Amino acid sequence: MATRRKSRAAVLLHNYGDEQVNADERRCEWPSCTDEGGHRAPRSRDDLNTYRWFCLDHVRSYNKAWNYYVGMSDDEVEEDVRRDTVWHRPTWQLGTKLGPDAINLADDPFNLFREGGASGNGANGQKKNGHDDNEIPVRPPVSADEERAYRVLDLEYPVSAEDIKIRYKSLVKEHHPDANKGAKESEERLKVINAAYSVLRDTLNS
Repeated sequence: MATRRKSRAAVLLHNYGDEQVNADERRCEWPSCTDEGGHRAPRSRDDLNTYRWFCLDHVRSYNKAWNYYVGMSDDEVEEDVRRDTVWHRPTWQLGTKLGPDAINLADDPFNLFREGGASGNGANGQKKNGHDDNEIPVRPPVSADEERAYRVLDLEYPVSAEDIKIRYKSLVKEHHPDANKGAKESEERLKVINAAYSVLRDTLNS
């Protein structure tokens, strides 16, 4: 699959995003340091999409001491490296026949194979694959731009296109410069909101 060119909205969101929104209140998280925390680093191995913020000197110290594999056994390290070579996607041996129930093993976060298809709904509204309509949806992997857009709009998965539109309209009314005496920060905030909405809208339409 060809890599899609980064959209203008995604670039704007990356340049401003929640970093711009919280720039005035972010300080270096290093103990006793009061400098601006303008550089981010992953919070932990199990939470790579959440960041800690440091000044330049301290983010270098933090990254130098960072060890992704700390606390893991040799077997766990080997397994993680093996999975990383296939982008943590499931694999099967060549020639293995999975049978008619193989569809249940597919990574299908949007239930594309289970809704109205061969696996459809069984009796009492239960999925033939054993999942019912009340199961908690599993969040599919998202890009950094999408993650940032969710945070800017203060939304959490799962959301529908209508949910996003409603939230977007509400934020536009709240932060429109005309409603804030033409404040420059409101104008910049509105740019970020527009960019976040564009990223999520394009994601749902792709």
